[in-house]
Amino acid sequence: MRYILLLLLFISTNAFSQWKSYIIGVKGDTLNTVDMKGRKQGRWVTKVEELRGEPGYEEEGLYVNGRKEGTWRRFSPAGDLTAVENYRWGNKDGKNIYFNNMGNPIREESWKSVNPDNPYDTVNVYDINDPTKIISRKVVKLEGYSLRNGTWKFYDPMTGAVEKTEDWNLDKPVVQANDDLKPLDVSDSTGDATADKAEVKAKKIAKPQVVLDYEKKNSGKKKMKVRDGSTGY
Repeated sequence: MRYILLLLLFISTNAFSQWKSYIIGVKGDTLNTVDMKGRKQGRWVTKVEELRGEPGYEEEGLYVNGRKEGTWRRFSPAGDLTAVENYRWGNKDGKNIYFNNMGNPIREESWKSVNPDNPYDTVNVYDINDPTKIISRKVVKLEGYSLRNGTWKFYDPMTGAVEKTEDWNLDKPVVQANDDLKPLDVSDSTGDATADKAEVKAKKIAKPQVVLDYEKKNSGKKKMKVRDGSTGY
């Protein structure tokens, strides 16, 4: 029995000898470890105190070689979930969602992380006349560490409805086609260029049959002033 205890002690001591510092959580798990090179590793739980009017919070997630990695969760001092963030190479990557104190989403962000060891990426080059057609690919250097990339959504915190969306491509806003900016159709003689032809026809006042018969009978003849059923001549 004594040899077993000594063996367990040796294994435990040998396992923790790789860490410069660490803490033991309430469940007995090892947290907030720092390796012999001074890099944060494994699962961390961090408490940030209130500062200059900004509310304090707690966050938990994983570190890999001193960089945040994977999903991190943030909580208010009361224990309410306020954010779910995703990281790669220590930078925001993918979808990140933020909540109010009622647990309703208020904002959804989309990010692309830049590898600090290799800040290059291959991007598509689209035809200027056909935004859906890829004509080539080129290698570009990405400036920054986390780039806005994808759709951002802003919610009404009371109803949960999407109030506004923004589209980004490598930190540059994407301008969506606007139907209101389509060329005006000026081919219709009514002058209502913005209305659809079917709507224009529907708006035309139908002439009485007697007037149509008269116009047909007198087509090609010299025009005369006639009563057409409307007010005036």
